[in-house]
Parts: sequence; C-alpha cells; structure tokens
Amino acid sequence: MNREERNPAGRLQQAFERIAATRMADLPILNPALHVEAVGFRPWQGSWAGVLVTPWMLNLMLLPGVEQLEALAPGQRKRWSFPSGIYEFMGMNEPAVGVCHACQLISPVAEFATHEAAREVALEIIKELFSETGADGDLADMLEEARLKGESLGSRGMTRRDFLRLPFVGR
Repeated sequence: MNREERNPAGRLQQAFERIAATRMADLPILNPALHVEAVGFRPWQGSWAGVLVTPWMLNLMLLPGVEQLEALAPGQRKRWSFPSGIYEFMGMNEPAVGVCHACQLISPVAEFATHEAAREVALEIIKELFSETGADGDLADMLEEARLKGESLGSRGMTRRDFLRLPFVGR
C-alpha cells in the first residue's frame, strides 16, 4: 500500500478528539451537540482534502499524502487551487498528524442544532469544493461588498445553497 492510499483522516480525528478532551474542554464556545469528525477526505494533488468538524469549528483541511506539505510560519498563508476556486490556508503542525494546512470555514459553530446538520454541511462543502461551478462571481462580489461596509451577511437574503458556498468563494 503506498502512502496516498493511507487516508490520514483517522489520525486527524484522533488528534482533535484529544484536543477536545484536553485543551478545549469546558470552553464556553463549544457546541455540545457536535463531536470531532473528519469528513469526506479524498486525495488531491498529492495531499488529502476534507473537512474537520469539531465542537468549536469547521475547517477545510489539507493533510500530507504522497507529498509533504510546506510548513508555514505563524501568520503565513498559502493559496491552494481547487476546481471551484482558490482558497487561503494557514499552516498547522499537530504532532500526531504532522504538517497540515487549514482553511477556517465556520467558527464558532453555535448555529448547528445537531452533529448530523454539521456533517451535512461538511459533505456539501466537499461537493462544492470539487465542483467547477461551486463559486460564482455574484456571491464573491456580495461577500466583498459586505466586508468593505462592515456588514453582516446574515442580514442579507441568501439561499441555502449560497450559505453552504460562503466559505468557498475564491478569487
């Protein structure tokens, strides 16, 4: 079995289960309806891409595969290109997983009533990430306009599909 065939999502999930039980235990931002789960990991350009669901955040993650990932200095970001667009990632180095890259999607995750709802969003995110029609310019323009005005996107009318695609509006 070669390195790419060994999906590292299980190691990521175990590492974050330990973090949930230790470093994050009893913090007020935790959503008690959620638990740690690595969702939808699949090979991508020599790495593994998927979504990490935790009681405090949803992150798009890139894990080492046949290729090692570049270690990023604190504050340094790297842009990765997917079929749906280009997204910015920050570096992480979790000893049980190694160097990985994370793109924060949702934090905190208080809006999820159940773990199943968070998992459904994670699966939809993966689907959209690998879809060439996942991001559209109108939504990207709406996000940028709201950001520049300091407005909340929650006050604007959006479809469920728009909400699910928010994290993936790349340029």
